[in-house]
Amino acid sequence: MHVFDLTKTLIDIPSVTPEEEQVGLYLRDHLACLCAAYPGPGDSHWEHIEVEPKRFNVFASFGEPVVTLSTHMDTVPPFIPSREDAEFIWGRGACDTKGIIAAMLTAAERLLANGVRNFGLLFVVGEERNSAGAYHAAQNPRGSKYIINGEPTENQLALGSKGALRYELIARGKMAHSAYPHLGESAIEKLLDALEAVRRVKLPVDPVLGASTLNIGTMRGGRAPNVIADEARAEIFIRLVCDSASTRDALCEAVGDKAELTDVLEIPAIHMTAVEGLPTTVVAFTTDIPAFGDAWGRPLLLGPGTIHVAHTLDERVPKQQLLDAVEIYQRMVKQLQRAHVAESVAQANRNL
Repeated sequence: MHVFDLTKTLIDIPSVTPEEEQVGLYLRDHLACLCAAYPGPGDSHWEHIEVEPKRFNVFASFGEPVVTLSTHMDTVPPFIPSREDAEFIWGRGACDTKGIIAAMLTAAERLLANGVRNFGLLFVVGEERNSAGAYHAAQNPRGSKYIINGEPTENQLALGSKGALRYELIARGKMAHSAYPHLGESAIEKLLDALEAVRRVKLPVDPVLGASTLNIGTMRGGRAPNVIADEARAEIFIRLVCDSASTRDALCEAVGDKAELTDVLEIPAIHMTAVEGLPTTVVAFTTDIPAFGDAWGRPLLLGPGTIHVAHTLDERVPKQQLLDAVEIYQRMVKQLQRAHVAESVAQANRNL
């Protein structure tokens, strides 16, 4: 199937987290067909790896996988069916990441047709919520030395991705009639003071990843306009560019006793390496790579499409970038395989 048709087919299978089962079954069958079509030399096999009931990762390997092409199969809501024009394929998951899956599958078939083996394909559930599939895969590695993770980077190789630090702030007060505010204690005012202090925190800057950023994402509290609020909450999200320790300490000092600071999520910032001949970028979004750790090998991050339209009603992927990605993924697999051979030879010489 042509990469454009495969992209549209995948888009038209809804897979909003955690409802990935149908697209998982489609991908499992597709990988089974690839394994049957290219059985050797060397073992070709596919796996259906259960993460939770009706949620599973799918994996295929062709020989011993030195390089694994991987991305996630889930999307954010709402489901949007595919459409096409001269320049783009549109729909939910077009760039995040149904088009990437299609490009990886097409690249894999072309590699196999040209006799290239010793690579794998891994598609996981849950990246858009909690990386459940990637965490599960990290506990079940298959020997891969490199993992090429697909996210929309406009086909530029990411030298790094920012991490994430998420907190909930909870301020508590005392209810009273708003006509007599001195009898109460406003949790909302406490929360506003805490947030203002948080906004004044000087966040770290990294020479590669750039500046940390802060977003106050949600606020809620109070019971009625004429009642002094006894509780108020906010959620904040910081894009990390380095170790979190200094940021954590600064936030705790800023908030002080104005509110409770509850740790919700931390994903570390990641630095990655370049590949000769590929343009590079730095991305601010987080990926499955921290969840994989080093279990599937050294990470690389690249895919067609731009993150600026992911998660929007206008999600789309340029057709030319899909075609380019097919070629880039093939080239990366072959370059990384050669690099692994060179490293193995160098290590053997050092051991003499």
